[in-house]
Amino acid sequence: MAKRASKSRSAKRRYWLFKSEPSSYSIDDLAAESDQTTFWDGVRNYQARNMLRDDVQVGDRVLFYHSNARPMAVVGTCEVVKAAYPDHTAFDPDDHHYDPKSDPDEPTWFMVDVKLIQKFDTPVTRDMLKECGDLSEMMVLKRGSRLSIQPVTAGEWKAIHKLAGAKDR
Repeated sequence: MAKRASKSRSAKRRYWLFKSEPSSYSIDDLAAESDQTTFWDGVRNYQARNMLRDDVQVGDRVLFYHSNARPMAVVGTCEVVKAAYPDHTAFDPDDHHYDPKSDPDEPTWFMVDVKLIQKFDTPVTRDMLKECGDLSEMMVLKRGSRLSIQPVTAGEWKAIHKLAGAKDR
């Protein structure tokens, strides 16, 4: 773990899409937090976990996506303010993200902290994403793509801001 912690941040900012069901945690919930910051817990897919643990870094930007909603949409943006650390909900038997196989001494699951940048006045629906040619390769639109953490290109980031009528902050 020490090797990961000492990894330098020589690469430029990365962009991500994080999915959350609004009935579990919505962008409005994030906006209501006293410092508009929260930990992004409950990721229980190994590929998504690996991206959180190994690739998502402080300063990276996040599209907040409401999944399993009507309509599904990108509803705003966040900034990663704390890099990966063990997801404590995996160790709590009273938490619905509990994983009895996860060991605090060698954690399986990780989370990051995010801070709200902006809530879009106009959510960018999945249908809007599909209709935009600049977004045709976006992972969230791929058939069978269910990862809750997904990389986004700088071009996709910009196109989504344009669709939302929002400034890239």
